[in-house]
Amino acid sequence: MTDRAERIATGGLADRMLRLVTMRHSVAVVGLAVLCALALMTPGFTSIPSLYALINTASFVGCIAVGMTFITLSGNVMSFALGAASGLAAITCAWLSKFGLAAALLGAILVPTAINALQGFVIGFFKANSLIVTIAALALINGAAEMVTAGQTIYVEGDILDPYKGKLLGVPLAGIAFLICVIVGQLVLRYTQFGQRVVLVGSNSRAATAAGVEVWRTTTWVYTLAGLFSGISGVLMAARYGAGTIEMGAGFDYTAIAGVLLGGTAVAGGQGSVTRSLVGVTVMAVITVVLLLRDFETQYQYLLTGLIVFAAILAQGRFRS
Repeated sequence: MTDRAERIATGGLADRMLRLVTMRHSVAVVGLAVLCALALMTPGFTSIPSLYALINTASFVGCIAVGMTFITLSGNVMSFALGAASGLAAITCAWLSKFGLAAALLGAILVPTAINALQGFVIGFFKANSLIVTIAALALINGAAEMVTAGQTIYVEGDILDPYKGKLLGVPLAGIAFLICVIVGQLVLRYTQFGQRVVLVGSNSRAATAAGVEVWRTTTWVYTLAGLFSGISGVLMAARYGAGTIEMGAGFDYTAIAGVLLGGTAVAGGQGSVTRSLVGVTVMAVITVVLLLRDFETQYQYLLTGLIVFAAILAQGRFRS
């Protein structure tokens, strides 16, 4: 190819990419404008209870989405077990509350962290299919929780978690905890060698191996971190409801991955950020509250979540082509 032809080809590709990016941003702006208009036209949306519900909904799912972002960025698409892990964390927190606050918080964080670390090790070291492993983990977590609790709700002992469902300057502490998770997650992703390795592994695992990155270690730590954030979500739910059940995290995996993909993190990995997931989760929370206020049943929320994930995957494929 001559220099002139190469310049023409390169320029044509750049123009095409610019048009695609512009189109993508335009679609996002129009979509956000329509959602904002619909939310403002929904009776009761701007009321204080509704806004608190919005913050709490975004916080519970958002902490899981922070961990899910790392999993998706690493090229493992998603985990089906993070919602169950958060429910298990809520159960653990409630059960250990009789031993004091420190035991409740420590146990609620360590249990999902360890379980997800094991999943990450199996996926990374044995090169197992990540989706199959997390589906198996979901079944095991649900089965074990049902067997141990006999299907009963585990209630928090006393009021030791009450301070965690309070407010600071009028903002629910759950929302503040979520923002802290976003900030920490983004700092880890942006300014640490681990974050760089996650992106490299998600972009090209063979290139990462050639560069001296131990992919299985990175994968293990990715799932470990996701388990930690799921534990935080479980603590927030236990504090909010004063109890823990495995059903508390049901469906959070799908809402979290919807927020991650809606925020622009590439489903194939290697491109995205935690702050993008913050935007996506907020949009999903607004949609959930609007549907609730308009008396849509739960199945419609699942339907819309599935459609959003499907549309995000199709859009990413279209913009990459």
